[in-house]
Amino acid sequence: MCEVTSRNFSVDIHTHILPKDIPNFRERFGYGGFIRLEHHMPSCARMFKDDHFFREVESNCWDPATRISECATQHIDVQVLSTVPVMFSYWAKPKDTLEVAIFLNDHIAEICAKHPKRFVGLGTLPMQSPDLAIQELRRCKEIGLKGIQIGTHINDWNLDAPELFPVFEACQDLDMAVFVHPWDMMGKEKMEKYWLPWLVGMPAESSLAICSLIFGGVFERLPNLRFAFAHGGGSFPATLARIKHGFDVRPDLCAIDNKVSPEKYMGKFWLDSLVHDPKMLDYIVSLVGENRVALGTDYPFPLGELEPGKLINSMPWSQERKGNLLHGAALEWLNLDLAKFI
Repeated sequence: MCEVTSRNFSVDIHTHILPKDIPNFRERFGYGGFIRLEHHMPSCARMFKDDHFFREVESNCWDPATRISECATQHIDVQVLSTVPVMFSYWAKPKDTLEVAIFLNDHIAEICAKHPKRFVGLGTLPMQSPDLAIQELRRCKEIGLKGIQIGTHINDWNLDAPELFPVFEACQDLDMAVFVHPWDMMGKEKMEKYWLPWLVGMPAESSLAICSLIFGGVFERLPNLRFAFAHGGGSFPATLARIKHGFDVRPDLCAIDNKVSPEKYMGKFWLDSLVHDPKMLDYIVSLVGENRVALGTDYPFPLGELEPGKLINSMPWSQERKGNLLHGAALEWLNLDLAKFI
């Protein structure tokens, strides 16, 4: 699928962006829990959740010109933009989450409209209210976004929750891709030290999401819905044999909503390439196929691939296979043609 030019065109499906200026949602809605930015020095800002420091970000987190400049250095041709997951705000009142989502989605759509050959946008939805989520999903389609980003769970709902199925059905009907990113990590109250929510909780969250969609029959019922999962699917690929064995020996527990073995869904969804290890990258490609693993870096954050595409380009593979990972799989997931960008 993909010899294009003298070098491999690159599409990064996993990058995050924020508006430079975020409204004071706490003041507007009358309760806390929302993110704000404090620009304390040039090209640098602190993210706060109310008065609690979350992380420091630089201008590449909000400035398209900075991103384009860095992409040129890093040989990234197109970034797929999505919000920072802490902005999901699923915990808030649905109408307030909708307002936050509209603000964030309009911001991403505006950037993509100004730079259509450099950026593709994913929206965020008030997933805790499926009716409002579908309403905003339709608007995302109208303003030119090509999919959505969602969390690995929605408050107390895992992704197999029947309440969420109409949203996924609408995504399939509207030809909108879905990127699943960990958030609000399980067990975080037991993992306060060592950055463990990010190192242990995030991979577990992705496995939870994939297993929920498999066992819950969502992939089975919506075969044309295009899901992609961050961080190479987290711990799911490494534990697939255990998951399959559990399905085989305890169908009374695992096969209650879907009788199809988990391994049958390999190649039915996409993974990003953010696994930090050549053996793991080779394994996930062998598991789901070279047209189902797409370059993803988690730009601009430090737990991502700091030299985008380096791992893929270091592999002893043909240029055709590298091209599939660098752009072919991404474009198929987004249902976009390479000609749109070159």
